[in-house]
Formats: sequence, structure tokens, C-alpha cells
Amino acid sequence: MARRQFLARLAGLPLLALGTKAAPSKPPLKIMMKSAWGSDDPTKAAFVFAHSLALSEAGHEVQIFLLGEATYLMRKVTADAVTPIGWPPIGELRDKVVARHIQVFACGVCSRARGITESDLATWNAKFGNPTIFVSLVEWADRIITE
Repeated sequence: MARRQFLARLAGLPLLALGTKAAPSKPPLKIMMKSAWGSDDPTKAAFVFAHSLALSEAGHEVQIFLLGEATYLMRKVTADAVTPIGWPPIGELRDKVVARHIQVFACGVCSRARGITESDLATWNAKFGNPTIFVSLVEWADRIITE
């Protein structure tokens, strides 16, 4: 018993860390994710949102750009109805994406061709995107961080 107490106290001392160098902290990454998967493949459609959440929770900055069929997911009724295998419904992922302030862009041309409106985007706090915004997101994610 005395041995356990001694070892427990010893484990809490910084003495054991002598001679080891603390790992340098890495700056957070800036990641732009793009998806064109929509309600026709719920599991693939969920990847961009689930992975963005994981990256954000790990401390990285994430932005999402949706195009093609993925823009259908901007409709609340569609997102709430799409349930991927092994993941929560897209509607639940949406709520978490919004809570973590992950910016979502939906291709404006793709969205308008599918009848997606600004009020649809509002449930995601999303914005219409275009090729210029897409390029700026890629450049944002590709910037070398110097500190």
C-alpha cells in the first residue's frame, strides 16, 4: 500500500519529464472541404459534414463548399430526411456545423438550377458561392502560416 502511494505521488511529479523536450505546438490548419454528393448517396453526403466537425473539434479552421447535387442538402426538409449509414441524419450534423460556426458555401449556379433559395441557406447560416469564392477558399486553405 505504501509503495502504491509513493508511486502515485511520483507519477505526478514533473521530475519524470526531465530531459524530454516538449513537443512544439502546431498551428491549426485551415481546411477547405468540397462535396458534390447529395441525397442520392446519404453516406457519402454526410462525409463532408462529419469530417468537418471532427477537424473543427480538433482545433482546425474549416470551410465547406457544396456544388451539384450536394446543394439539395441546403433544404431543411431534405437534410432532415437524409440519414446516412452509421452517421446521424444530415439535419443533426447541420445543427452541429452551425453551432461550431463552420462556414458553408453553396454554388450559386448549382443552387439556383435546383431551386435552392437564400431562405434555404439560412438554416445552415450558409452563403451562395461562385468560382471566385471557391478560388479564395483554396488560397485561404493553402496559405503558409508563419509565426
